[in-house]
Amino acid sequence: MDSRPTFDFPGPLRIDGLGLHLREWSDDDVADLVALYDDPEIDRWTPVASPFDTEAALAYLAAAEQKSAEGRAVQLAITTDGERPEGEILLFPGSADERDVELAYGVGAAYRGRGLATRAVRLVVDFARRQVGGRRIVLCIEDGNTASEGVAKAAGFVLADDEPVVRTAKGRVVVLRTWSHLEDEGPLRR
Repeated sequence: MDSRPTFDFPGPLRIDGLGLHLREWSDDDVADLVALYDDPEIDRWTPVASPFDTEAALAYLAAAEQKSAEGRAVQLAITTDGERPEGEILLFPGSADERDVELAYGVGAAYRGRGLATRAVRLVVDFARRQVGGRRIVLCIEDGNTASEGVAKAAGFVLADDEPVVRTAKGRVVVLRTWSHLEDEGPLRR
Protein backbone atom coordinates (compact mmCIF):
# COMPACT_ATOMS: atom_id res chain seq x y z
CA MET A 1 0.00 0.00 0.00
CA ASP A 2 1.32 3.44 -0.95
CA SER A 3 1.55 5.53 2.21
CA ARG A 4 2.18 8.86 0.46
CA PRO A 5 -0.37 11.49 1.40
CA THR A 6 -2.76 12.75 -1.23
CA PHE A 7 -4.07 16.29 -1.38
CA ASP A 8 -6.77 16.16 -4.04
CA PHE A 9 -10.08 17.27 -2.57
CA PRO A 10 -13.29 18.32 -4.25
CA GLY A 11 -13.25 22.08 -3.81
CA PRO A 12 -13.70 24.35 -2.20
CA LEU A 13 -12.20 22.79 0.92
CA ARG A 14 -13.51 24.03 4.26
CA ILE A 15 -12.85 22.62 7.73
CA ASP A 16 -14.95 23.88 10.64
CA GLY A 17 -14.62 23.27 14.36
CA LEU A 18 -13.08 24.49 17.64
CA GLY A 19 -14.42 27.97 16.93
CA LEU A 20 -12.56 28.16 13.60
CA HIS A 21 -13.45 28.09 9.94
CA LEU A 22 -10.52 27.05 7.75
CA ARG A 23 -11.08 27.91 4.11
CA GLU A 24 -9.23 28.24 0.85
CA TRP A 25 -7.69 31.58 0.00
CA SER A 26 -9.27 33.85 -2.61
CA ASP A 27 -8.07 36.83 -4.60
CA ASP A 28 -10.20 38.98 -2.27
CA ASP A 29 -7.77 38.13 0.55
CA VAL A 30 -4.72 39.96 -0.84
CA ALA A 31 -4.86 42.95 1.54
CA ASP A 32 -5.46 40.70 4.56
CA LEU A 33 -2.63 38.39 3.51
CA VAL A 34 -0.25 41.35 3.29
CA ALA A 35 -1.34 42.49 6.76
CA LEU A 36 -0.70 38.99 8.15
CA TYR A 37 2.62 38.20 6.50
CA ASP A 38 4.40 41.56 6.32
CA ASP A 39 5.56 41.01 9.88
CA PRO A 40 9.02 40.56 11.48
CA GLU A 41 8.04 37.30 13.23
CA ILE A 42 6.68 35.79 9.99
CA ASP A 43 9.87 36.93 8.27
CA ARG A 44 12.03 35.41 11.02
CA TRP A 45 10.44 31.97 11.20
CA THR A 46 9.11 31.29 7.69
CA PRO A 47 10.46 31.21 4.13
CA VAL A 48 7.81 33.76 3.06
CA ALA A 49 9.12 36.78 1.12
CA SER A 50 9.92 39.95 3.03
CA PRO A 51 8.85 42.63 2.64
CA PHE A 52 5.52 40.98 1.92
CA ASP A 53 3.62 43.41 -0.27
CA THR A 54 0.74 43.14 -2.74
CA GLU A 55 3.00 41.72 -5.45
CA ALA A 56 4.35 39.07 -3.04
CA ALA A 57 0.80 38.23 -1.90
CA LEU A 58 -0.42 37.76 -5.48
CA ALA A 59 2.55 35.50 -6.26
CA TYR A 60 1.99 33.58 -3.01
CA LEU A 61 -1.70 33.00 -3.80
CA ALA A 62 -0.91 31.95 -7.38
CA ALA A 63 1.65 29.43 -6.09
CA ALA A 64 -0.85 28.13 -3.50
CA GLU A 65 -3.48 27.67 -6.20
CA GLN A 66 -0.98 25.86 -8.45
CA LYS A 67 0.14 23.50 -5.65
CA SER A 68 -3.48 22.76 -4.80
CA ALA A 69 -4.38 22.09 -8.45
CA GLU A 70 -1.44 19.67 -8.70
CA GLY A 71 -2.37 17.95 -5.42
CA ARG A 72 0.96 18.95 -3.84
CA ALA A 73 -0.38 21.01 -0.94
CA VAL A 74 -3.38 22.60 0.69
CA GLN A 75 -3.18 26.12 2.10
CA LEU A 76 -6.10 27.33 4.18
CA ALA A 77 -6.88 30.70 5.73
CA ILE A 78 -7.57 30.49 9.47
CA THR A 79 -10.72 32.49 10.28
CA THR A 80 -13.05 32.77 13.25
CA ASP A 81 -15.92 34.18 11.21
CA GLY A 82 -15.49 32.31 7.91
CA GLU A 83 -14.36 35.52 6.22
CA ARG A 84 -11.43 37.57 7.56
CA PRO A 85 -8.10 35.65 7.56
CA GLU A 86 -6.27 35.71 10.88
CA GLY A 87 -3.59 33.22 9.86
CA GLU A 88 -2.88 30.24 7.64
CA ILE A 89 -2.33 26.51 7.94
CA LEU A 90 -0.70 24.34 5.28
CA LEU A 91 -0.67 20.57 4.61
CA PHE A 92 1.95 19.06 2.30
CA PRO A 93 4.17 15.99 1.93
CA GLY A 94 6.89 15.94 4.57
CA SER A 95 10.17 17.75 4.01
CA ALA A 96 12.29 14.85 5.25
CA ASP A 97 9.98 11.99 4.24
CA GLU A 98 7.27 12.47 1.62
CA ARG A 99 5.23 9.69 3.25
CA ASP A 100 4.57 12.08 6.14
CA VAL A 101 1.92 14.78 6.20
CA GLU A 102 3.64 17.98 7.29
CA LEU A 103 1.75 20.95 8.69
CA ALA A 104 2.93 24.54 8.89
CA TYR A 105 1.14 27.62 10.13
CA GLY A 106 1.40 31.32 10.68
CA VAL A 107 -0.82 33.69 12.64
CA GLY A 108 -0.93 37.45 12.17
CA ALA A 109 0.48 39.63 14.96
CA ALA A 110 -2.93 41.10 15.81
CA TYR A 111 -4.36 37.61 16.39
CA ARG A 112 -1.62 35.89 18.39
CA GLY A 113 -2.17 34.66 21.93
CA ARG A 114 -5.72 33.40 21.27
CA GLY A 115 -4.89 29.76 20.56
CA LEU A 116 -5.64 30.03 16.84
CA ALA A 117 -2.59 28.04 15.72
CA THR A 118 -3.15 25.28 18.29
CA ARG A 119 -6.83 24.94 17.38
CA ALA A 120 -6.08 25.01 13.64
CA VAL A 121 -3.40 22.33 14.04
CA ARG A 122 -5.79 20.13 16.05
CA LEU A 123 -8.50 20.52 13.40
CA VAL A 124 -6.13 19.68 10.56
CA VAL A 125 -4.63 16.70 12.42
CA ASP A 126 -8.15 15.27 12.73
CA PHE A 127 -8.85 16.05 9.06
CA ALA A 128 -5.57 14.46 7.94
CA ARG A 129 -6.27 11.30 9.93
CA ARG A 130 -9.67 10.92 8.25
CA GLN A 131 -8.98 12.21 4.73
CA VAL A 132 -5.32 12.39 3.75
CA GLY A 133 -3.44 9.21 4.60
CA GLY A 134 0.31 9.04 5.03
CA ARG A 135 2.73 7.60 7.56
CA ARG A 136 2.55 10.20 10.33
CA ILE A 137 1.69 13.87 10.91
CA VAL A 138 4.66 16.12 11.58
CA LEU A 139 5.68 19.69 12.22
CA CYS A 140 9.18 20.91 11.33
CA ILE A 141 10.11 23.73 13.69
CA GLU A 142 13.28 25.81 13.67
CA ASP A 143 15.46 25.54 16.76
CA GLY A 144 14.61 28.44 19.07
CA ASN A 145 11.06 29.03 17.85
CA THR A 146 9.55 28.66 21.32
CA ALA A 147 6.10 29.90 20.24
CA SER A 148 5.78 27.13 17.63
CA GLU A 149 7.20 24.57 20.05
CA GLY A 150 4.43 25.60 22.48
CA VAL A 151 1.82 25.10 19.76
CA ALA A 152 3.28 21.68 18.97
CA LYS A 153 3.11 20.56 22.60
CA ALA A 154 -0.40 21.96 23.10
CA ALA A 155 -1.62 20.18 19.95
CA GLY A 156 -0.26 16.77 21.01
CA PHE A 157 3.12 16.63 19.27
CA VAL A 158 6.42 15.43 20.71
CA LEU A 159 9.96 15.97 19.49
CA ALA A 160 10.87 13.02 17.25
CA ASP A 161 14.23 11.25 17.03
CA ASP A 162 14.56 12.23 13.35
CA GLU A 163 17.77 13.82 12.13
CA PRO A 164 17.40 17.61 11.86
CA VAL A 165 16.29 18.97 8.48
CA VAL A 166 18.82 21.56 7.30
CA ARG A 167 17.83 24.12 4.66
CA THR A 168 19.03 27.44 3.39
CA ALA A 169 16.34 30.11 3.43
CA LYS A 170 16.74 33.83 2.86
CA GLY A 171 20.51 33.43 2.79
CA ARG A 172 20.85 31.69 6.14
CA VAL A 173 21.08 28.09 7.30
CA VAL A 174 17.90 26.90 9.01
CA VAL A 175 17.88 23.83 11.27
CA LEU A 176 14.42 22.31 11.66
CA ARG A 177 13.49 19.69 14.25
CA THR A 178 10.71 17.22 13.51
CA TRP A 179 7.79 16.96 15.90
CA SER A 180 5.47 13.96 15.47
CA HIS A 181 1.88 13.72 16.62
CA LEU A 182 1.53 11.46 19.67
CA GLU A 183 -1.12 9.24 18.07
CA ASP A 184 1.15 8.30 15.15
CA GLU A 185 1.76 4.59 15.51
CA GLY A 186 1.84 3.16 12.02
CA PRO A 187 0.06 4.40 8.89
CA LEU A 188 -2.74 6.92 9.21
CA ARG A 189 -6.17 5.48 8.61
CA ARG A 190 -8.25 6.51 5.65
